[in-house]
Amino acid sequence: MKLGKLHEVDIRKVWPHEQYDFSKWLAAEENIQELGNVLNLSLTDIETERLVGSYRCDILCRDEITGKVVLIENQLEQTNHDHLGKILTYASGLDASVVVWVVAAARDEHASAIEWLNKHTDDSISFFLIEIHAYKIGDSEPAPQFKIIEQPNDFAKIVKRISQDKGMNESQGCRLEFWTQFNDILEQRGKPFNKRKATTDHWYSVAVGSSECQISIDLVNKEHKIRVGLWIADNKERFDYMKQHKAEIEAAMGMALSWERLDNKKSSLICTYIKGLDFKNQENYPELMNKSIDLVVKMRDVLKEYVLAEL
Repeated sequence: MKLGKLHEVDIRKVWPHEQYDFSKWLAAEENIQELGNVLNLSLTDIETERLVGSYRCDILCRDEITGKVVLIENQLEQTNHDHLGKILTYASGLDASVVVWVVAAARDEHASAIEWLNKHTDDSISFFLIEIHAYKIGDSEPAPQFKIIEQPNDFAKIVKRISQDKGMNESQGCRLEFWTQFNDILEQRGKPFNKRKATTDHWYSVAVGSSECQISIDLVNKEHKIRVGLWIADNKERFDYMKQHKAEIEAAMGMALSWERLDNKKSSLICTYIKGLDFKNQENYPELMNKSIDLVVKMRDVLKEYVLAEL
């Protein structure tokens, strides 16, 4: 078998102008989604050239799951002090919780600065330093690649926050351990959906393309089971519409689902359960985690058209 050679391309030949070429390209849905996959975020509500006082930031968006403001600042050259100052100014002016600095080349001192910021802030704010590269094989079109230079250590930040509060109880510790292992398996499977940070929460949310709905994996240890379901926020009409298609949905899922309108609450739920969860017996964790991942992927693929349908 004959294999081609990978050649790096000067990114200025791919995107000659930072604002009009690169920022415009990055703000396109498929490209911002690719960056989001690298960051493990579901980026939505994209704005470009947002005013911050007398300055303009390159891209402002939100994480669909958490609603956090995400600031993206581009620099198609080697990092410098000026842009480091800009990202901090823009972040404070826009109250950003996630700051992403996309650069052509990261100097060691600026990588160290981002590492320091992550180390000395809590888990309410995250800093990413990303290099953008482009490669060709033979005469192929250039292919972009995002390379993470610095990112937050979410596990360390969570442990730090807990230690500053009242400490971690047994259930919180078990949940943190479960989600940490879950993320490892998700990575091994090529991330069929974006990885979330491991937390002490009992839930793990996955985006489905609408801020109105989320798929959630919920650990119900008292009942020794895992719930995987679509939560519909404050829209009973959406739930009723989907229930009208119950037969088609359950046929596509290959299983019966629990349809919970929850009339005394704002949210509604369509879900199923996986039995066998026991924090004190982790031998079946890989099986439970793989089943959960399979269900999320199936549910997302089947329900997405109903989630996005106009009512």
